[in-house]
Amino acid sequence: MELGIFAKTFAGTDPETVLGGARAAGYRTVQYNLACSGLPSMPDFLPEGAAEAVGQAAAETGVSIAALSGTYNMVHPDPALRAEGLARLEIVAAAARGMGTGLVTLCTGTRDTDDQWRHHPDNDTPAAWADLLAEMEKAVLIAERHDLLLGIEPEGANVVDGAKKARRLIAEIGSDRLAIVIDAANLVEAGDPALWRQTIAEAVDLLADRIVMAHAKDRRADGSFAAPGAGAIDFVHYLGALQKAGFSGPLVTHGLMAAEAGPVAGFLGSALERVAR
Repeated sequence: MELGIFAKTFAGTDPETVLGGARAAGYRTVQYNLACSGLPSMPDFLPEGAAEAVGQAAAETGVSIAALSGTYNMVHPDPALRAEGLARLEIVAAAARGMGTGLVTLCTGTRDTDDQWRHHPDNDTPAAWADLLAEMEKAVLIAERHDLLLGIEPEGANVVDGAKKARRLIAEIGSDRLAIVIDAANLVEAGDPALWRQTIAEAVDLLADRIVMAHAKDRRADGSFAAPGAGAIDFVHYLGALQKAGFSGPLVTHGLMAAEAGPVAGFLGSALERVAR
C-alpha cells in the first residue's frame, strides 16, 4: 500500500505548494481537491491549463494524484441542486485524467439540506434510495464518457451508511465504473472497540473486489474522530484485513492538521511494516 493524504491538509492554493507539503511530510500520493488550485471544490468551470498544472506538479514533486474529489449531495431534497451538482461533476470528471488520475470520489448524500455529511432520518426511506439510484446512473454515464471510476464510501451519515448498502448499490447499478473507498472509522460507532474488529473485517470481505482506495482516520470509544494512532481502531488488524483481501492501493489519511501529518505517516508506515512481517 502507498501512503497518501488529503491534499487539503496543507495550506496553499497552487498544486506545487500543496503537493510539496505532502511529500515533505512523508507521503507519495494525495486525494486532490480543486480548492488546492485556488478554485471551488466543485467549480462551474475550469480555467484552461488547471488540470495540466496539477499533473505537472505531481511529476515535479513525485507525489501522484490517487483521486480527485467530486463530492456533492446526490440525494439533496431539491432536484435543482442535485442537477447543479451533477453538472459540476462533469467538469471535475473532465479534469481528472489531465491530473493523472482515473478515480473521482463521490458522496452518496443525505436528506439534510445544509450539510452533506450530516445524517437525516429520511436517508433510510425508499424515496431517498430511488433518488440515489437515479443520480448514480447519471454519474456512471459521466464516468463512461471520461473513462473513470467513481469511488463511493460507506459513511454513517449518508444513504450508503454501511457495507451492505454499498454492496446493494453496486448490484442495482450494475456498472464496473462503481468502486469502493473504505474507511474503518466510518464503519463503527461509539462503543466497545473490541467489537469493531469483526465489523471492519466483514466489511472489507464483503466489498473486497471493489475496493480501490482505503482511508485512514481513527475513532475514539466515545464516537469522536481522531488522527490515526490517537483513537481506538486497531490499524494492524484493519490493514491486515485489506492485505488479506488483496488490496495494494493507496492508503489515504485525512481529518488531521498539517502538523500531525508527519507523525501520522510514521504511525501508518510502522503499521504497514508490522502487517508485512
